[in-house]
Amino acid sequence: MERTKLKDRVLPSYTKGEEIFNMVTHIIGGAMGVVALVLCIIFSALHHDGYALAGSIVYGLSMIILFTMSSIYHGISPKHQIAKKVFQIMDHDTIFVLIAGTYTPILLVTIREADPFWAWMLLAIVWGISILGIVLNSIDIERFKVFSMICYLGLGWCIVFKFNLLLSHMALNGIILLVAGGIAYTVGCIFYKLGDTKKYMHSIWHIWILIGALYHFLTILLYVI
Repeated sequence: MERTKLKDRVLPSYTKGEEIFNMVTHIIGGAMGVVALVLCIIFSALHHDGYALAGSIVYGLSMIILFTMSSIYHGISPKHQIAKKVFQIMDHDTIFVLIAGTYTPILLVTIREADPFWAWMLLAIVWGISILGIVLNSIDIERFKVFSMICYLGLGWCIVFKFNLLLSHMALNGIILLVAGGIAYTVGCIFYKLGDTKKYMHSIWHIWILIGALYHFLTILLYVI
């Protein structure tokens, strides 16, 4: 299959109101990312845990990067087609960054304490697949659209294969928050798909993303770091 050239790619036809809403919701997400970065670093420093500190930095920055790229993408006027298409790619790429970034403190702290081998193995798998997804998205976002969505969901839930390690080393409330965040992201995917044809469905997807990000932030801050 031939690669779709950037100039030939068709952008979603969101209304101005939708794009303003999309931009504002993810500006809020970016602010949450700053709070997450600062608080997680402080908590890690208080606990004198180098792994937690490293995980906190990666996690906080990944959230800031995703929501910043998304806000810029939705904030660019459709008149600037090339710029908007470039940031659309970056928006999709940074979903992989956030998924891997969210896994990082959980694997470096909670799972590593339970089973170091599987912690490092899962970390390598998650980041490896995420990097592959970023490369493929950057080559042709349309051609690999289905593959990317499968990877988003698959990566997000792959922790279930070692769920026993979470059960033995994370408080029940933390597990509930973690699963709730995963469910929020997954439910959001339904609205993401509906956004192709239904007005404001993509905006509702953004709300679900904020909810999922908040639950995972609370999980990491209160039950991981």
